[in-house]
Amino acid sequence: MHTPLGEGPLIYQQIAAMVEHDILRGVYQEEEQVPSTNELSRLYRINPATAGKGLNLLAAEGILYKRRGLGMFVAPGAAARIREKRKAAFWDGYLRPMVREGRSLGLDEETLLAMVKAAMEEGEES
Repeated sequence: MHTPLGEGPLIYQQIAAMVEHDILRGVYQEEEQVPSTNELSRLYRINPATAGKGLNLLAAEGILYKRRGLGMFVAPGAAARIREKRKAAFWDGYLRPMVREGRSLGLDEETLLAMVKAAMEEGEES
């Protein structure tokens, strides 16, 4: 069962994120072909141009590359590129705001780190 598209980020960004997720999970390996724009458009009932825009976004980031007449393929090192991109987004989207909020609450470094450690340990239990 596939996740419905349309809520949250733009649809082409959602397509790109799903392909990235599949690369990280090992669904698509380096040098392996990913679904075509037509396959994605049929699967998610979207315009092929929208699907193509998602794949082209990943190509611009060096995660996919195009083989003329054959389609899009996973670039060597794609999973590492995705992880680095997501680490940067995690830093900017979560860690920096968390530290700012901690400071605004008067938390010192030791307390904040203890809270992060407790949250990580809590995550291991579930």
